[in-house]
Amino acid sequence: MNRWIKFGLSLAITVGCMWWTLKGMQWEETKNALLSANWAFTLPVYLGVLALIHVARTLRWGNLMSGLEKVPFKQLNEASAIGFMMLIILPFRLGEFARPFLIAQRSNIRRSPAMTSVVLERIIDGLIIAVLLRVLMFFVPDDAKDIGRIRIGANLMFLVFFSGFVFLLIARWKHDAVIGLMRKTLGRLAPGMTEKVVHMVDGFVGALKQLPDAKNMSMFFLWTAVYWVANGAGMAFFANGFDCSGAAGRACLPLHLDYFHGYFLLCVVIVGMMIPAAPGSAGTAQLALLIGMGVFLPQAVVNSSGVAYANVLWAVQIIQQILVGLFFLVRSHGSFRDIAGKLSEQSEGDDKPGDDKRLVSER
Repeated sequence: MNRWIKFGLSLAITVGCMWWTLKGMQWEETKNALLSANWAFTLPVYLGVLALIHVARTLRWGNLMSGLEKVPFKQLNEASAIGFMMLIILPFRLGEFARPFLIAQRSNIRRSPAMTSVVLERIIDGLIIAVLLRVLMFFVPDDAKDIGRIRIGANLMFLVFFSGFVFLLIARWKHDAVIGLMRKTLGRLAPGMTEKVVHMVDGFVGALKQLPDAKNMSMFFLWTAVYWVANGAGMAFFANGFDCSGAAGRACLPLHLDYFHGYFLLCVVIVGMMIPAAPGSAGTAQLALLIGMGVFLPQAVVNSSGVAYANVLWAVQIIQQILVGLFFLVRSHGSFRDIAGKLSEQSEGDDKPGDDKRLVSER
């Protein structure tokens, strides 16, 4: 499918989600929720939580790649910060290639093994969130609003990521048989595309043979726990900043979420972000938050303080990641345009020897 058609479809999804988010919005109450929020305390603390989240996901990535090379934190942090910024900004999912591309510039790790580490991260995270959501739903009434849709989303998410995990295991175990089957089936329909997929599978399997040792794997799961615990707790904490304590007579409906609600919302948002949309999951993230809040809260609260919370939470997360990425991009004397151009070329080409070092930042 043409890239611009994909972009148009994702933009249409974003516009539709934003319309759905705002269609029942109570404008006056939402404005009052924004004006009366406890910004002086809530925002600095939440930015600290986001900093912890960044450190946790950076360190766990380093642990996961330690079987290939022990990358120093400076280079690891730089690639992580810039990579996540590009994941947010770039269209067509080009940002998915950013971290592997950037770490290949700063180490001896090639892009294919680095991409495998990113895929493994996604699969493990997807399984964690899908299982956690199903566990949390045991404590939610079956007649709660939209719980049926959420259950379907959780099941689909588990199916997608579990299938990916099983495929990688089988490819690692029976590599030649998997490659042969792909060429005999998909290869007859789309031989060019099949060979690209075979090339990727070869890279994945090669990287899987160099998994980290027990110590680094344990640290990976430890930092993964820190990452997700901080995410859910942070979302609950930030929501309680919209308690209308400074409303001073303004019409404002207080928003209160406990940690159970925070983790439930986190899971629902991750499921919602699987829907293809504009860069940064604009629209889908906010809509998923409102759907999640609607399970527990009165609709009047969701349509006022809930809308304010959903949009500000999304904006703070996006702005923080962009600013951190820009800081490290400038510090490394990198060029956003050059990196984006290389990522666009890479998404259409192969991982050839020598390509990894082609774009080296002037430091």
